Amino acid sequence: MDHFLYRDGVLHAEDVPLPEIAASVGTPFYVYSAATLTRHFKLFQEALNWTDHLICFAIKSNSNLAVLKLLGDLGAGMDVVSGGEYRRARAAGVPGDRVVFSGVGKTREEITYVLENGIRQFNVESEPELEAISQIASKMGVTAPIALRVNPDVDAKTHEKIATGKSENKFGIPIAKARAVYALAAKLPGIDVVGVDVHIGSQLTDLEPFEAAFTKVRDLTLALREDGHDIRRLDLGGGLGIPYERSNSAPPLPIEYGQVIERALGDLGCEIEIEPGRLIAGNAGLLVTSVIHLKEGEGRDFLILDAAMNDLVRPSMYGAHHDIVPVIEPSPGTPSAPYDIVGPVCETGDTFAKARDMTPLAPGDLVAFRSAGAYGAVMSSEYNSRPLIPEVLVQGSEFALIRARPTFAEMLARDSIPEWL
Repeated sequence: MDHFLYRDGVLHAEDVPLPEIAASVGTPFYVYSAATLTRHFKLFQEALNWTDHLICFAIKSNSNLAVLKLLGDLGAGMDVVSGGEYRRARAAGVPGDRVVFSGVGKTREEITYVLENGIRQFNVESEPELEAISQIASKMGVTAPIALRVNPDVDAKTHEKIATGKSENKFGIPIAKARAVYALAAKLPGIDVVGVDVHIGSQLTDLEPFEAAFTKVRDLTLALREDGHDIRRLDLGGGLGIPYERSNSAPPLPIEYGQVIERALGDLGCEIEIEPGRLIAGNAGLLVTSVIHLKEGEGRDFLILDAAMNDLVRPSMYGAHHDIVPVIEPSPGTPSAPYDIVGPVCETGDTFAKARDMTPLAPGDLVAFRSAGAYGAVMSSEYNSRPLIPEVLVQGSEFALIRARPTFAEMLARDSIPEWL
């Protein structure tokens, strides 16, 4: 469920008509619904209300400070994968003891900064990283809480670029080696082993891979306790998918996901951490764009928008589907025709959809990409020297600009020409 509905024939974000926002900030822009973000976060809270838990929002899915502040104020922790994301979490007011640091390539500078400023745990992905954290923590005279990320070799049945739990993926320590690496961790100075971490991929629409991974985590936890480790926390990652195509059946609900966790791990007495991003933010956002031209081609027609692949790269990068709808609702029975929906970037890959049926549109008309709140703005760029587009947050009848579109002068000012040119 989201809060983007037609009212009197006009698509609204909560109580705000989208044309009103377009008139204020220009197109294209991202718009997020505070009510949807809140609702989705609370669904995860309800799914895990049977145990001690922390829901750490995956900042990589949407890193806007206003979004992070909203979720942090609801009690969310944050899952970060870089020093920059850690700084964003703290700038949004989230305390260090609610921040988990994941990722395969943590630098010594990042580790030091995080230890200086507070961290709930490092999710450690390799022996060299473990040893680096030990050296830095010992030198600083502090103890670093860690969970080892294990790779369970489970096929998440998702896109190959967002699968993370198979043996050929770069993430985690092979589960067969886990007991030996935990034994190493227990001997290293400056290390406090607090738990086990696992994450098998993103946009999962089937609970079976989760159950298979969690069963392996259960077996490992029992074995590690036999080895003398105080495993008191299980970080189960994120990955639950969203319905990008509304005509398709809905993916599992958070409550069903929570039931899988309870069945597999509920009797271990561990605090549960999860790291959802897409399911909280994905359907909480739209990309709104204007039609530039309608172009007749040889055997196909093109709908050319002012948004492009640099604004929303998922269709080009993953072949991803987004429902695309007119902001002014067409009358019932209005005929439609197939269009290739494209942007103005000088790439054939700047294509959002092929042969997508659309009702008649004219230059200047607004269209909206649904399910664009996750992995949209965060993956955007200034390719073709196109400015990053605005982000807007709506709450009820109010909206606020939460990231402004930079001017061309601001973009150019970031470059410098050497004196000798």
